[in-house]
Amino acid sequence: MSESSARLLAPLLRTVPSAGALVVGTVRAGESSVVCRGPAVDADARFELGSVTKTFTALLLADAVARGEARLDDPLITYLPPGARPRWSSDVTLLHLATHTSGLPRLPAGTLRTALPAWYSNPYAGYTEQRLFALLGRTRPHARPGTRVLYSNLGVALLGHALARAAGMPYPDLVVARLGVPLGLTMTTCDPNGPQVTGYLRGRPRPPWDMPGLPAAGALRSSGTDVTRYLAAHLDPSGVRPASLARALVDVRRPRLICPGGGDRLCLVWNLRVRRGHDLIFHGGATRGFTTFVGFSPQTGVGLAALVNRATGDRGPFIQVAYDTLRALADDADGA
Repeated sequence: MSESSARLLAPLLRTVPSAGALVVGTVRAGESSVVCRGPAVDADARFELGSVTKTFTALLLADAVARGEARLDDPLITYLPPGARPRWSSDVTLLHLATHTSGLPRLPAGTLRTALPAWYSNPYAGYTEQRLFALLGRTRPHARPGTRVLYSNLGVALLGHALARAAGMPYPDLVVARLGVPLGLTMTTCDPNGPQVTGYLRGRPRPPWDMPGLPAAGALRSSGTDVTRYLAAHLDPSGVRPASLARALVDVRRPRLICPGGGDRLCLVWNLRVRRGHDLIFHGGATRGFTTFVGFSPQTGVGLAALVNRATGDRGPFIQVAYDTLRALADDADGA
């Protein structure tokens, strides 16, 4: 790691207490490195990604479009099983789901009743795919599709189900087959039973995060090595095969709309912020025991992944410091 990278990463490395586990991966000028902090943690240790999972779902969507399996303007109702096709699903498209403009609520109907007993540990473990589809008719949109940006775990979860149906395989298998194998992401799966770092909330260990009914919204876990490799592919997809995935890696970062107030853009799931001379494309995530951040700047060739086994929230200080670090790395590269 260069001296300038070490200096710019220092504030991020200081955000985690000595007992915590932190992995920071960087990509600069085509070179990748992973820094680990904490006991018994290395670059291959698995962390829960939370909503960073959604960026993988977006890439699967772009890949499906490139393969001709789906189109962005396909209505959701096309991919729902018989008996789980509420009237509103004919107006919601796959693009609406990937840009949080479906109008759907953050969580599906019946979630709280299932989640509350385990709200601070594993709230979605009892919410199955069968329950999701059984209760989908009770879900009521909060806005007409395409009229408002409303962040929706439900929307991206339904996108994952649609892509799985189009491909003819379950979402966890689809991630491995379409992204994990070609990109060499050997530690990236939805499996809550595999070895992983223990997560903590307010000093207490949390059980592995499980989202059987909503995997595309937040069930993935991955390692510092894998997530850094994932960002490197976004920065330089030229050698990626198959060709559909290489095209998807470019298409996924194309801005689709401008967010009201502030001027940030939304790509397929990814947030995009325009800086002088370059863009920052990023997303954060959190579970009950982990907080994560990933981001990259295509023009400067910089990428940053930060994974910590502490629940600080997707709007907490860790996410902000990680974003500030990405911005500093990109500014430094842009001025070099």
